[in-house]
Amino acid sequence: MHDDRFPGLRRRGFLAASGAASLGALALNGCAGPERSRTADDGRTRRGGRLRAAFAGGGASETLDPHLANLFADAARAKALFDKLADYSADLSAQPRLAEKWEPNRTLDRWQVTLRKATFHDGTPVTAKDVLHSYRRIADPKKAYRAKASLEPIDLDASRATGERSIEFVLKRPTAEFPNVLAAFGAYIVPERFTDSADFDRAPVGSGPFRFLSFAPGRSAVFRRNEAYWDGAPHLDEVEFVVANEESARVNAVLGGQIEYAHELNPTTARAHEGKGQIEIVRLRNSAMQAFCMKTDRPPFDDPRVRRAFFLIADRKELIDGALSGAGVIGNDLFGKGYEYYADGLSQREQDLDRARALLKRAGAEKLTVTLDTSAVATGFTEAAGIFRDQAKRAGVTVNVRMGSKDSYWSDILGRGTLCCYRSGAMPIESHISQRLLSDSTTNATRWRHKDFDALYQQAQSTRDKSERAAVYERMQRRLYAEGGFLIWGFADWIIGTADNVKGVEHEAPANTLDWARFDKVWLA
Repeated sequence: MHDDRFPGLRRRGFLAASGAASLGALALNGCAGPERSRTADDGRTRRGGRLRAAFAGGGASETLDPHLANLFADAARAKALFDKLADYSADLSAQPRLAEKWEPNRTLDRWQVTLRKATFHDGTPVTAKDVLHSYRRIADPKKAYRAKASLEPIDLDASRATGERSIEFVLKRPTAEFPNVLAAFGAYIVPERFTDSADFDRAPVGSGPFRFLSFAPGRSAVFRRNEAYWDGAPHLDEVEFVVANEESARVNAVLGGQIEYAHELNPTTARAHEGKGQIEIVRLRNSAMQAFCMKTDRPPFDDPRVRRAFFLIADRKELIDGALSGAGVIGNDLFGKGYEYYADGLSQREQDLDRARALLKRAGAEKLTVTLDTSAVATGFTEAAGIFRDQAKRAGVTVNVRMGSKDSYWSDILGRGTLCCYRSGAMPIESHISQRLLSDSTTNATRWRHKDFDALYQQAQSTRDKSERAAVYERMQRRLYAEGGFLIWGFADWIIGTADNVKGVEHEAPANTLDWARFDKVWLA
């Protein structure tokens, strides 16, 4: 199915909307997509056609091994071919997928999971043995699979199949939010016989809505409708994933009719095209936390008065407007706005430079100078650093902006410096706490280490009643709001552009949740 004339979408390969570019020359095997419809949508789903979706990719090293999924392109392809036991809804609560139900014991350290009736693409049933094989493969200490850390609470040696479609998971400690483990990024279920990554690239077999047709790493992948999909066959005949690393190439490809779906547009592009009739702009709200990260274990941010002063220095609306071109909502120094367990009863912080100066004076930091690490590694980072530098100056604080390498920025900021730009994609609030805010968290960029805070997390995880558990999480968030190290100034939209004949794209689905890149529910009008 692969045509060597189509090496992935490149900037020079598109002549925008001039009509000069040949769609036929870019299509696989000459299979052009459906004619672009300008008729009004009547709301009815339609069956058939190939949707062409462009994502930034990873080059020739790309793989269809779902346990190695790292980029958005990897995740979208994996979602089309495979299933997880659970996945996240728009509020980041875990929803059953291959798991039909789950039930804990009284002490929350053993969970019984029952699978729904589902089959792999080769017609074999999805069984408990496949699930345990998949999780043990992910947990292989010799490998670096993405979901390994998420599966850490499971004692996989003690866990066992109790029937063809039932599993008893034995946990290392009480875990009330165990369904989040089942929904973890990359925790896909694969057939027991699949062990080597090369097996997936040759002919992957999953239980997802689409079946494998072809794959050219760094170029394209084509999948066909799975008529026997347990959640209903897709509307589309086929979906094609095309690699286009430059945003301008993705935009011009939609304008030129060469693709129908462009992932990850920047806010400036969205503003330029929104409401113009050529590209439909889809904004996935609350998809990316935007923050400044203060290291709480070293001067000057080991003094909570300095941290509180910085909370009050930030003009959050100015940061949203200037760094994100208005494509987001203001934050309140807590992760997960709109997500399950979010403490939305706390008053919204506003800029108060007088109070900030008073706090700095009491801390003996009236003429404070700090270095703010940033990089062009993410949209808005360099702009946010410049804006905050100017805001801090009005409070008597000198902020020196230091540019870091795009290649090593995320590893550099874990241990280096005192203040940095930071962002995070969607995840449950519980996961944010466990991965970033416990004393032994491996990505604890704020160096927030408090044994009493750790104890509250363990209390939440051993609390069976959900309302009582929510109260513990609120207590933890109030502590972070008062003296934490994350100055969370906003939540950015994740922006997608589609052709006007693409229907069924979910608008209430933060990136990485179940309904993001959900091509089995999309159709072409």
